[in-house]
Formats: sequence, structure tokens, C-alpha cells
Amino acid sequence: MKKILSTLLLALVATYSFGQYETVKKTARPSIPGSFIVDLGVNSAIGEPAKWNQGFWGSRTVNFYYQYSFRIAKSKFSFNPGLGLSLERWKFTDGATLYDTLELVSFPNGAVSPNQVEQYNLVSSGLIYPKNANKSMLVANYFEIPVEFRFDTNPEDLGRSFNVSLGGRVGFLYDAFTKVKYRDLGEDIKVKNKMNHGLSTIRYGVYSRVGLGGFNLFFYYNLSDMFEKEKGPSGKDFNSFTTGISISGF
Repeated sequence: MKKILSTLLLALVATYSFGQYETVKKTARPSIPGSFIVDLGVNSAIGEPAKWNQGFWGSRTVNFYYQYSFRIAKSKFSFNPGLGLSLERWKFTDGATLYDTLELVSFPNGAVSPNQVEQYNLVSSGLIYPKNANKSMLVANYFEIPVEFRFDTNPEDLGRSFNVSLGGRVGFLYDAFTKVKYRDLGEDIKVKNKMNHGLSTIRYGVYSRVGLGGFNLFFYYNLSDMFEKEKGPSGKDFNSFTTGISISGF
């Protein structure tokens, strides 16, 4: 009888402990409002100078955003502000790298020609490094504030809803550098030249998304110039656009 009572007591304790564990486990899972979005896209320049030397597949963007949705009354429309990061890469071909051509001009007395100004052009990396580059790119990272209006066919079930979004975003450049890889004396050398390279410190543009549930296609168009006035290649002002896919979790 004692053995039976002991067994029942142990069973009750185990059941209670397991129930407590299940309760803690369930309540410990946080419910975070809003949605997380990841964009994967390919960059293209618009109105770029003839010697831009861009490689298509290596010129890419990855965006990470958090957005909070405010549904407009009980309609199918919502207002979605957010915060995030945009990590942009521009690949250059033929061993070219972005460099201030003013620094390539030297005078015995240290003077600067009045015809020379700060301007970042694509030049052969062999003029700067011991060997010409095998791989070369420009990296620009932005802190971004996206704001959009979104339409959902079924706002009660966003995971199965067809949606269309129109919005704009402002970006602030917080990190930029060129990255060059070349081979010298049998070794692979990687060099980062960390500076803004004439890039605009603030950018702004418009974008659109269309898709089903958490999978979308997106298009982003930069309204601002990529470089500060007359500091880009050949002193030419030009902008860019990005196309790709978006994946979101609600």
C-alpha cells in the first residue's frame, strides 16, 4: 500500500511539475507586434558616366527592416512606419576601383592645380596597389527610415493576403569603404579604404512592393544623387534603382 501511495504521489508531483514547465514554456514566448522584412535586390545605375565599370551580379543590396502597422479604421489599408539598415554593394570590373583622382596628382612643391578638385573616379587599381585587383567593390551602409501605405485583401489573415505597398524612405550613410582583392607574391591580399568616397550622406527615394503573404517583389528608386555634387565619376550626377524580392514575418 505504501508503495502504491508513493508511486501515486510521485506521479502527481511529476504531472504538476510538467504542467508548470509547460505553462512557463508557453508564456515565455514573446509576442512581438509588427513585422520583420528582409529585402534581397540587385542594383543598377541610371545616367551613369561611360566609365562606370559595373558588374551586374555583384552589385547587390540587403535590407533589414522592422515595421509597425497602424490599420486605418476597419479598412483594408494600413500605415506602416519602420526602422532598418540597408547594406549596399557595387561591384567593379576590369580591376577598377573608386579613388580620389586629386591624390593621384603630385607636384614637387606640394601645390595643387586650381583645375583639380576632389573627385572620385574609377581608375585602375594597379595605379594604387602593387597589383591590379582581381575583385573590387564599393560598400555603402545606411541607417534607414521607411514609411509606407499598404493595401491587404484580407487584413485579418496577412499570411494569406494579396498586398500592395507604396512608400518612401530616407537613408543616412554611416559606413562606406572600397574593398580590393589582389594576388601578390603568391598570397591573396585584401585592402579596405574606409572613407565616404564622395557619396551623399543623406539619400531618399520611393519604393513599391507587391506579393502574397510574406513573399513580395519590390522596386526602389533613388530620387537623390548617389554622390555629392560633382564629386562622383567624371563629375556627373546620377542615381540608381534596386529590384528584388522581400520576405517578411508577421
